[in-house]
Amino acid sequence: MSYYQHHVFFCTNQREGGAKCCNDLGAQELRDYAKQRIKSLKLDGKKKIRINNAGCLDRCDEGPVIVIYPEETWYTYIDKDDIDEIIEEHLIKGRIVERLKI
Repeated sequence: MSYYQHHVFFCTNQREGGAKCCNDLGAQELRDYAKQRIKSLKLDGKKKIRINNAGCLDRCDEGPVIVIYPEETWYTYIDKDDIDEIIEEHLIKGRIVERLKI
C-alpha cells in the first residue's frame, strides 16, 4: 500500500511572457484552500490525503489542472465549489467527478 491513500498534485506553474498557465487562473489560491479543507476534515497525513504543489503538468490549455493518484485522474476546476466537489465525491466517496474530468 502506498504512503497516502490519495496524492493530489495541483499545477501551480507560472509561465513567463504571457503564456497561458494554471497559476494565472488561481491555482495557488485554490491549492491552499484544498490543503486547508483537507486538514479541517482531519483527512491529512499518513494513509490519508496529501495535497501538493506541482510544477508544470503540461496541460495548461485545459487548466487549471490537478491530478490525483493512485487513480491517475485529471481534473480541471474553476472555484472552491469545484474543489469541494472533488474532495467530497472523489477523495471521500471514491466517485469520479465526470463533469470536471479531463
